[in-house]
Amino acid sequence: MTDAVPVAALTTISARRLPGALLIGGAIVLVLLATAALAQYIAPYPFDQMHIRDRFSPPSLRYLAGTDEYGRDVFSRLLIGSQLSLLLGVTATVISMGFGVPLGLLAGYRRGLVDEAIMRVLDVMMAFPPILLVLLILAITSPSLMKTAFAIGVLSAPPIGRVTRSVTLDLMSGEFMEAARARGERLWYVLWRELLPNVWPVLMVEASLRVVFAVLLGTVLSFLGFGVQPPAADWGLMISNGRGFVTMAPWISLAPGIAMGITVIGISLLGDGLREVLDPRLSGRR
Repeated sequence: MTDAVPVAALTTISARRLPGALLIGGAIVLVLLATAALAQYIAPYPFDQMHIRDRFSPPSLRYLAGTDEYGRDVFSRLLIGSQLSLLLGVTATVISMGFGVPLGLLAGYRRGLVDEAIMRVLDVMMAFPPILLVLLILAITSPSLMKTAFAIGVLSAPPIGRVTRSVTLDLMSGEFMEAARARGERLWYVLWRELLPNVWPVLMVEASLRVVFAVLLGTVLSFLGFGVQPPAADWGLMISNGRGFVTMAPWISLAPGIAMGITVIGISLLGDGLREVLDPRLSGRR
C-alpha cells in the first residue's frame, strides 16, 4: 500500500501535535472566510456610497480606514473586496484542478505516448510568461471576474498536472495498484477510486499554493486594468486608484495592500501546515 497519509488523519491528530503554521494559518483563513461571508452585514457603508465632503479623510472612528478620492469608505470596500479576491482565488483553483488533475492521472497511469503527448502540451503552456498568457486570454473578450478566474485557472493547470503525474508515478508500484490490475478494473475506476484518493493529500497542499497565486495574479491584473472593472471594490483597483494620492492619502493603497498581505500569509501558512501533517516524511519527524 502507499505510504501517503490519508486526509482523514487530520481529524485524529490532537491539537497539541498540530504544527503552529496550520493553527495560525487556519485561524487567519477562517477569519477571512467569515469576513467575506458577512461583509454585506458588517460593512459600515455601501462600498460605492460617496461622501463628497469627507474626501481623503484619514482613518478615524467614523471611517476606520479613511476615505478615498470620492469619499467612499475604504474599510467597507476592503470587506467587499475580500469577497472578490477569495472568490477569484477559489474559482481559479477549482478550474485548474478540473483541468490538471485528470490530465496528470491519465499521464501517470498510461505513461508511454499518452504521457509524452500530455506533458509536452503542458510544457508548452508553462513556457509562456504567466502574465502574458493571461493577458492574451483576456484580450479576446471584455474583462470580468469569471473570465479572469478562467484564464488564471487554465494557466495554473499545467503545474497541477505535473504534480499529479509525479505522485501517480510513485503510486503505480503500490500493492493496491497491482491488485486493481489483477482484478481487471476499468480505467475510470482505477483513476477515480484507486489513485485519486491517494493523490488528494498532496493536491490539498498544491491547491493552497494555487489560491495564493490566483489572488496575487488577479490583483496584478486589476491593477493593470485587465481584471475586475470600476466601480468594483477590488483590492488591485484600490491600490491602482490610490497610487496617485500616495503622498496625501497613503491609506487608500496601504489598506488593501495590508489586507492582501494578510491573506497571502494566512493561506501560505495553512498550506505549509497541511504539508507538514500530510507528508509522511515530515509527520514522522514530529
